[in-house]
Amino acid sequence: MSIGSFTFVLHGHLPYVLRHGVWPHGEDWLYEAAAETYLPILDMVGHCVLYGVSPQITLGLTPVLLEQLDHDHFKEGFARYLGDRVERAEQDLAEFEKLNSGHMAFLAKRWIEVYSKLAEQFQTIKQDIPGAFAQHARDGHIQILTSTATHAYLPLLYEDASIRAQLRAGMASSERILGFKPTGMWLPECAYRPGGQWNCPIGWSDKDGRIGLEHLIADESINHFFVENHLVEKSHSEQIFNDGQWWKIDWDEGRKYPNRGWHSVHEPHLVNSDGTGLGRLSVFARDPDVCEQVWSGSIGYPGSSPYLEFHKAWGAKRGLRYWKITGPKVDLGDKDLYYPDDIDAAVYSHAQHFCDMVRGRLHQYHQQTGRHGQVVATFDAELFGHWWFEGPGFLRDVIMTLNSDPNVDLQTAQGMLQSRPSDKVISMPEGSWGEEGDHRVWTNDKVNWMWDIEYRCETNFGKATLDLPWQTNEPIAELLKKAGRELFLLQASDWPFIITRGQAIDYGIKRFMQHVSRFETLIDLSEKLAADSAYLGKLNEVECFEVKDAEIHDIIFPEIDLNWWRMQS
Repeated sequence: MSIGSFTFVLHGHLPYVLRHGVWPHGEDWLYEAAAETYLPILDMVGHCVLYGVSPQITLGLTPVLLEQLDHDHFKEGFARYLGDRVERAEQDLAEFEKLNSGHMAFLAKRWIEVYSKLAEQFQTIKQDIPGAFAQHARDGHIQILTSTATHAYLPLLYEDASIRAQLRAGMASSERILGFKPTGMWLPECAYRPGGQWNCPIGWSDKDGRIGLEHLIADESINHFFVENHLVEKSHSEQIFNDGQWWKIDWDEGRKYPNRGWHSVHEPHLVNSDGTGLGRLSVFARDPDVCEQVWSGSIGYPGSSPYLEFHKAWGAKRGLRYWKITGPKVDLGDKDLYYPDDIDAAVYSHAQHFCDMVRGRLHQYHQQTGRHGQVVATFDAELFGHWWFEGPGFLRDVIMTLNSDPNVDLQTAQGMLQSRPSDKVISMPEGSWGEEGDHRVWTNDKVNWMWDIEYRCETNFGKATLDLPWQTNEPIAELLKKAGRELFLLQASDWPFIITRGQAIDYGIKRFMQHVSRFETLIDLSEKLAADSAYLGKLNEVECFEVKDAEIHDIIFPEIDLNWWRMQS
């Protein structure tokens, strides 16, 4: 009989990049992720199933990612990208043969094989990456999570209507593209805000009595989400299930009974921050000790010497990689060539070490509490394959190893809840996965100007949907739907993140302001149309171009519903 459960939770997400540049910033981000992460993970899942093992991973595919992977523009561009990769490897091969560099020629041939197989795989699944994942979910081998429409940073949005719209648009996209409604959600940046007093970070008016995010999420038929460990560890106890019923308890009651699993990352907890009623959805927290084995810059497996070096390539643009990490703090110029024959042993060794860590955590928890524990290991999906080329092989080996262990159950998050429902309710503090566990990565002196603009867009959109006769005037409704799409896109957490981190700063600012500009134009035109019903037929050349510009560049979320911003959708 098992003493605990384990699941990989992989968060797949990229900001909207279609028709917004290609290289170095833009569509290549999406093509690289599809080639190096999404297709390899699909292959890994298929490999496990072929050998009779159901991997039971929990995979987040954000709606903005699904929308892009499902679009014909991506499919056409990705097929060309894979062909370009093969051609690039063939060019490298010819060059290496002229240089009499035998091992590099061998590696170039290997790249030809890798990308040729990826191109074949893409055609085999009929260019439908979301559909292939959805089929594995329907077959019971994986769980797919939804998220907000564009990965908006929910605790900092000014209006609850904006949060509802992000949630509803995200669920609508997931259901339309996958063919079913997910029951779990990846909270963008693992950022959570309880109910009650809300203090605006940039000087706008504070708000009393805001609804806790858990209630807004539960309203959309979601029953679980994920947070950083410190939010559960620093929570207050609210209620407990004993003798067939729920009992209200004091905030610190849970500290007195740790053997019940209070405040532990090894059990899900129901969440309710308003102090009344039962929790409506459960929260899972990641196990930091287990995850550190992969994430840590100093001890993490991806930094080991034999693995492929990410930062060094042959050629300036879209170059292929031929070197290994070699060692800690080795300069790029001193890297040794990559040797594939060294990889299987390294991956196996790291997978066994990771499995031992999981077993150890579960045994320790079971010895301390006598309860069935759960280890939840959460990672960005793009780590596996893109950043860590050998990562999908690591996932495979961990899954195959733990599947054969009678003490460990492989389960999705939803499977965990179904087999062992939460029996405790907590209220959590505010926080995120970011630096110092708070919001500072997304609100600081570098990016607060963005929030001032974003808040103005939120309030202007709210005013427009309240004042303008969109319910009886279809042209106004169409303009407001386009404005709503731009509002979603400017709300993406990615723009302040890459600016704060100093990554593609110019691109982040440009993208944010492009969506702001289009939003403001569409709002202005809808107001003009409301003032003069004949105005739409009088759009001047510039105004016609601006509407068309938004339609050409921003081609996702084709079915915007303005009721998403209302209390009841």
